[in-house]
Amino acid sequence: MKEAVNKLRKYQSKTPSKWRTEAVYRAENRSWLRYSQHIAMLMLDRMEELGMTQKALAEQMCVSQQYISKILKGHENLTLDTLAKIEDHLHINVLTPEDV
Repeated sequence: MKEAVNKLRKYQSKTPSKWRTEAVYRAENRSWLRYSQHIAMLMLDRMEELGMTQKALAEQMCVSQQYISKILKGHENLTLDTLAKIEDHLHINVLTPEDV
């Protein structure tokens, strides 16, 4: 048993795991993460329909391609300004009329 533990210690990562921190974050932010992921899927579908790249959308919205990538991963807490830009440039409704 001691030999197995020593082998495991030999190969363990030097940096601590972040899984617990990430799990707590997801649990605490479940509500807005669900909306963010839904918006990301709407965007991806529309971008595919339009044949639009992340770079092209970023240029139109005057943001970086990296920011668009974060949005499309569904983990970005979006501002109303950003939501409006997404709607304007992709011609989709993110906020339904009942929400406004």
